[in-house]
Amino acid sequence: MASEAAVPAFLDDAIQASLVVAALLTLACSYRVIQGPTVPDRVVALDTIGTNVVAIGVLFALATGRGLFVLIGLVLAIVGFVSTVTVAKYVIEGDIIQ
Repeated sequence: MASEAAVPAFLDDAIQASLVVAALLTLACSYRVIQGPTVPDRVVALDTIGTNVVAIGVLFALATGRGLFVLIGLVLAIVGFVSTVTVAKYVIEGDIIQ
C-alpha cells in the first residue's frame, strides 16, 4: 500500500490563503455585478467570477488531493468561456442567433 506524500506545511498554508483570497475577490466581483454602471462591466465581472470559481476548484483539489475538482474546474472554464462569448455577442449585436 502506497502512502500519500505529505504536503509541506507552507504549501498547505499557501493553498488555504489562496482559497481565502479567491473567495474575497469573488465577493468583490459580485458587488460589481450588482452595482456595475454598464452592462459590459457586469459581463467582465461575471467572467472574473467564473475564473475565480475555477481557481477555487483547482485549489480545493490541491488541498484535498481529489482530481475530480480539476475536471469540474475545466468544465466550468469551458462553460464560462461560451457564456461570456454569448453575452458579449448579445450586447454588441442585440441577437445571439442570426
